[in-house]
Amino acid sequence: MEGSEELENSFLTQPWASVSFGESTFLAKVCFRDTGYILLISDLSSVWYERADAEAVGQRSKELNKRLTVHVSSFLNHLCNLMCPLLAGQPGATTSFSCHRSPSGLRLHVKSELSGLPFYWEFHCCPAPLEMVFRHLVRPLIRMNLALQCQVQELISLLLQKDAEIEDYRESGATLSRDRLRTEPFREETFQQHFMAETLPGICGAGEGPAFASALQQLYTAVTQQEAKQARKRHCSEGDVDTASTAKTTEHPHPPAPSQEDERTSSSETTSPASSPAQKPRLPAAKAKPKKAKGLFS
Repeated sequence: MEGSEELENSFLTQPWASVSFGESTFLAKVCFRDTGYILLISDLSSVWYERADAEAVGQRSKELNKRLTVHVSSFLNHLCNLMCPLLAGQPGATTSFSCHRSPSGLRLHVKSELSGLPFYWEFHCCPAPLEMVFRHLVRPLIRMNLALQCQVQELISLLLQKDAEIEDYRESGATLSRDRLRTEPFREETFQQHFMAETLPGICGAGEGPAFASALQQLYTAVTQQEAKQARKRHCSEGDVDTASTAKTTEHPHPPAPSQEDERTSSSETTSPASSPAQKPRLPAAKAKPKKAKGLFS
């Protein structure tokens, strides 16, 4: 469980990267560990994933590479060495990738070499559940958008302060040594209008392109690290609550049963004086003498 949780947390903070298989462009992220791997891939219309543990990797490697007899960890390490250059935009010269889509999912085929022998692998990806898509794509993108908005506002504030500083220098008699460095005072509304009319159409008209540039990859990692940290805090707090609840239950597993005398006391206390004003306290009943047994001739 700990190995699986470590893999999940590491996978969350892995940034997305643009990859191409033939004429198809995808966004993908992957994480390898000795316990297995997780792959998430999307063409921005569908999202597929595969989570495979060490046992599944060993079984598939035997089916695809009958001549290779290496430890599962070596297969995982070799797959990692093949996929990382691909995600960095520099696939190995001796490695080829291809994909095949079907209604049931997507298969990514890998062909390479290992120990001088041909090496084959297939990622069997099925449609990703919505919760996974939200966690790894939708929520991080929303938080990245909020972070970028805050960054823009801070930069606008800094520009206005710089303009005020320059104006103060100018009023004090300072002049520019090079006139080409002169700038107009920053106007936020004018800037936004120019951005929407000139810059934005160029960005949207460039096609899919590198959806996650290096700066955005760093921002994605920073955002998901915060989510992972908050998830660990929630997990720890829930664990403390469960521990306290278990300890309380262990201390008093069952409430003590009330004695007969307590029941009589409780019953007498719950009877109000107004309902039975003439009720007298009962005296203990006298013990009845045991009767002698009668025989046939008595």
